Amino acid sequence: MNVNEARTILLSYRPGTADAEDPQIAAALALAQRDPGLGSWLENHCAYQEVLHAKFQNIPVPAGLKEQIISEQPARERLPQRHPRLKVAALVGIILLAMLTIFWPQFYPKDDTLAVYQNQMMGIALNGYGMDFLTNSATEIRCYFAKKQAPANYTLPDSLQKVAVVGCAIQDWQKEKVSMLCFRSGRPLPPNQTTDLWLFVVPRTSVRGAPEAGPAQISTINGLVTAVWTQGDKVYLLGTAGDKSSLQQFL
Repeated sequence: MNVNEARTILLSYRPGTADAEDPQIAAALALAQRDPGLGSWLENHCAYQEVLHAKFQNIPVPAGLKEQIISEQPARERLPQRHPRLKVAALVGIILLAMLTIFWPQFYPKDDTLAVYQNQMMGIALNGYGMDFLTNSATEIRCYFAKKQAPANYTLPDSLQKVAVVGCAIQDWQKEKVSMLCFRSGRPLPPNQTTDLWLFVVPRTSVRGAPEAGPAQISTINGLVTAVWTQGDKVYLLGTAGDKSSLQQFL
C-alpha cells in the first residue's frame, strides 16, 4: 500500500467508530503513523469529520417536514411508504453537499506546498524504497531519467558531483515525476543499506511556495537534515542523516 492508496482508503474513515477495525483502514492508519505527510493529512481529515459531525448535530429538522413532503405528492403518483423517506434522504444529501462545498477547502487545502513536498520525499528516504536503476554512472542516470520523461537536465553542486552515486528512482508528486538520485557519502553505513544521501529534483511549477533563487534553506525533517533550493526551473531537495555540517559539505 502506498501513500495515495492509503489516502483514498482513509477518506471513508470516521474517527471514534468501528472503522479502525477494518483491515484495510487499519493498515492505512499504520502507514499514517510512519509517513509524516500522510499523518498530517489524516489529522486534517479527522478534524474535518469532527466539525462535520457537530454541524449535522446542530441542524434542526423542520416541524412537519415529512408530512409536507407526503402531502405535496399527488395521490396517483404516490409510491410505497418508503418513497418519502427517499426524498428526506435526498434533502439530507443536498445539505451534505453544500456543507462539503463550504468546509472542504478549509480542511483539505491543496497539498502541493513546499512543506508537504519535503515531508513526503524525506518520508520516502526514511521508510525505504526500491531503486529503479542501479548504476555508478551519473551519465547513465541522466539517460534513464530522460527516457522515462523525468527531470534530467538538472545541475548538481560541484561538491556533490564528486560523491559516489549508486542508483536512482522516480517518484510521483502532484502528477509530476520526481527524479531521485541516491548517493553514498562515504560514511559507515548500517547493514543492508547502500545509500545515505538523497537528492530529489522536480519542476518548480509543481511546488507551491518554492524558494526563490539563492542560498539553500537548511532544516531538519524527521531526523534528516535537508537543504532545499531553486535553480532555473527546478526545485532541489537534498537530505541525509546527521547535522548541518554533514550536509553543507555537499552544497
